[in-house]
Amino acid sequence: MATALSEEELDNEDYYSLLNVRREATSEELKAAYRRLCMLYHPDKHRDPELKLQAERLFNLVHQAYEVLSDPQTRAIYDIYGKRGLEMEGWEVVERRRTPAEIREEFERLQREREERRLQQRTNPKGTISVGIDATDLFDRYEEEYEDVSGSGFPQIEINKMHISQSIEAPLTASDTAILSGSLSTQNGNGGGSINFALRRVTSAKGWGELEFGAGDLQGPLFGLKLFRNLTPRCFVTTNCALQFSSRGIRPGLTTVLARNLDKNTVGYLQWRWGIQSAMNTSIVRDTKTSHFTVALQLGIPHSFALISYQHKFQDDDQTRVKGSLKAGFFGTVVEYGAERKISRHSVLGAAVSVGVPQGVSLKVKLNRASQTYFFPIHLTDQLLPSAVFYATVGPLVLYFALHRLVIRPYLRAQKEKELEKQRESIATNILQKKQEAEAAVQLMQESVRRIIEAEESRMGLIIVNAWYGKFVNDRSKKSEKVKVIDVTVPLQCLVKDSKLILTEASKAGLPGFYDPCVGEEKNLKVLYQFRGVLHQVMALDSETLRIPKQSHRIDTDG
Repeated sequence: MATALSEEELDNEDYYSLLNVRREATSEELKAAYRRLCMLYHPDKHRDPELKLQAERLFNLVHQAYEVLSDPQTRAIYDIYGKRGLEMEGWEVVERRRTPAEIREEFERLQREREERRLQQRTNPKGTISVGIDATDLFDRYEEEYEDVSGSGFPQIEINKMHISQSIEAPLTASDTAILSGSLSTQNGNGGGSINFALRRVTSAKGWGELEFGAGDLQGPLFGLKLFRNLTPRCFVTTNCALQFSSRGIRPGLTTVLARNLDKNTVGYLQWRWGIQSAMNTSIVRDTKTSHFTVALQLGIPHSFALISYQHKFQDDDQTRVKGSLKAGFFGTVVEYGAERKISRHSVLGAAVSVGVPQGVSLKVKLNRASQTYFFPIHLTDQLLPSAVFYATVGPLVLYFALHRLVIRPYLRAQKEKELEKQRESIATNILQKKQEAEAAVQLMQESVRRIIEAEESRMGLIIVNAWYGKFVNDRSKKSEKVKVIDVTVPLQCLVKDSKLILTEASKAGLPGFYDPCVGEEKNLKVLYQFRGVLHQVMALDSETLRIPKQSHRIDTDG
């Protein structure tokens, strides 16, 4: 079965495979392989104009591979990052004779500089849309004196509140970022909005600061200051100071959070908030690969509560998570449970049921799409009705599985097929070029192969009878799959030297005269050869080292 196509399989030449040398090859081994291929592809050895042109192109490719691998610095860059590392701007000013570790550090520096230039040219938009829905009429119906009202036979579902917020970030320099945000809210016919501007500066690797200015029609001007600082490698503190101006005067506020890493996966927080709603909060958060656990305790005015929540993370492709929490305090008690699941590459859908006293029963649906969040809290009833809890739990599940089977899964399948088709089309030209290069190489090898075969026959040496490379179907259950192989008899015979053939541990698609006939699929090399007049056969994996002849490859004719 085909896997997702990777352009790197085609875009990046494997120089080691092209020269058929080990990745640990010495300069002498590189030079010997280079000379051999130069003799094969040298344009002056071919009189036919078309063959001469093909030889010149392959000769230049071999020369490029040798230039990269024979220079210690470019070889180190290629070994770590491939051709994309060589294409990075800035290497020309790097001091030579650096170690691989120093080269890696230099590459990361150049990459950071390029990333900073790219970041300065784009923003990071984030947004939230929240639509509150009042569906209490589904379960809390009025008494019979209202039954005569027109339309009272149908439950009334209303949108009673809405909130929209959006923010963008504009990097000014490598350490300065401007943030512009705004919001609009409405509830029961009354609404308002606000706009905020913030300037953040990274002062050092240990901290940053942010100045905030805001204004709105419901509240007056706002001035704020946020500070973050790493006190130790395991401890940090954040402070947020704010001055809110209103018709009632100036309302100051201060929030300070001290956090410490208790172990690799656990963080403890202490929070103190002073202002309109003063409170002290302590919490412990443990986040692992398979779970997320939180316990918190708050003492404050007007709300004091205790909270415990747990989330389990399934290790599946859809990143399924189920969660539950219990929150109890002066305001009442709330139990919440729910789940979320990835429905596409950039989208996560979640739903939670909230059951509490005196809040009643609510269903909360959330969709995260890239950096946008869509939130729909649906209030079902003010009472603890088992029917409301049942429908809030079962309804979303039934709806999700129906949509997943009838809409989401077919859509994702169609998108995947479209993406694969687009990838195939985008690399079709490259595949054709590789095929043409391989066919040209085989033509250029004919005379050399004829001489090699004559020499090997004279001493009953190694003769490649047949060789195929690509996808073989040996399993009877997969007979419907198409065999995709190419004949590589000539290229392999050309690599024979002194009755020996050694292929290094690399993809065979990069060898002279080879190309990839089935990109993204598992490939093998099957060779039928004759040595000392006896037939041998071997099947090797694509990236497996192959040495022939071998006694174990001998075909038992007695059987």
